[in-house]
Amino acid sequence: MGGLIFLGTPEFAVPSLRKLLDYKAGVSLVITQPDRPSGRGRKLHESPVKRLAVEEGIPIYQPERIQGGEAIGKIRAYGAECAVVAAFGQILPQSFLDIFPLGTLNVHGSLLPQYRGAAPIQRALLAGENRTGISIMLLDAGMDTGPVLSQKEIAIGPEDAFGVVYKGMAEAGAELLVATLRDWRAGRLAARTQDDSLATYAPAIHKEELRIDWNCPAKDIINRVRAFDPVPGAWFLLGKKRVKCFRASSFPLGATADPGEVAGVAECGLIVGGGCRHLLCIGQLQMEGQRRMTAYEFTRGRPIPRGSFLE
Repeated sequence: MGGLIFLGTPEFAVPSLRKLLDYKAGVSLVITQPDRPSGRGRKLHESPVKRLAVEEGIPIYQPERIQGGEAIGKIRAYGAECAVVAAFGQILPQSFLDIFPLGTLNVHGSLLPQYRGAAPIQRALLAGENRTGISIMLLDAGMDTGPVLSQKEIAIGPEDAFGVVYKGMAEAGAELLVATLRDWRAGRLAARTQDDSLATYAPAIHKEELRIDWNCPAKDIINRVRAFDPVPGAWFLLGKKRVKCFRASSFPLGATADPGEVAGVAECGLIVGGGCRHLLCIGQLQMEGQRRMTAYEFTRGRPIPRGSFLE
């Protein structure tokens, strides 16, 4: 008995796996999502976690679903004392959780019980939070309801976008995971039950949430742009084509404009009216099929006249 099994898929999970390997935590198997088609050619692509596992020569398992006797039996055969999950992308059944004497540790991107669910970082940005954090918890049958082993608070700057917060939290989560795992194995930690009365939820992002509603308050539009920068990108329509927005900020001067009305181009970017006629600035734009560029570059090639309206 000993060692652990690691489950993860996207870039967020890579620092955690790398830290576990540096710590020599005894990673005996990596479980990640099957290779998926992506890009214009729809070629199969390996997950970031799989690429690291291949580099390190760790056995890899890629089941479509972890359920049923075959998958559970294969995992049980490794005799691992615990599992570690970081953004794996599947709900794990009780039959999986029952395998491990020390339980299944999960790296979650919020200060639980706040923002339980699939999109905690993006939901925190959408809400305009100025702080978030990492929780290392023990998985149970619920959605992020298990007892918490450790937490670390992380500040969110007023202009921080998803990409910046995501990267910082992935690194912080890896550091906290290794320290927590060491103490948990040594019996120096007590798991703390979550207070369900304080729970908030972070459901997965839906496609319709990416479109900008210019009638919303300017600060909410700014937060929407931040939450989806660099991917998948908040957007509006210009001449029936989607234009993605990045680097949004408030525009403090006294002028006003109707929601969606273009008030001009300034050094900070494209000036547009939001709800209550308050202005905001969109620093970078990307027409579908083209590269991301500053608003100044964009409007040189495709002018957006003052007084026109964005959809």
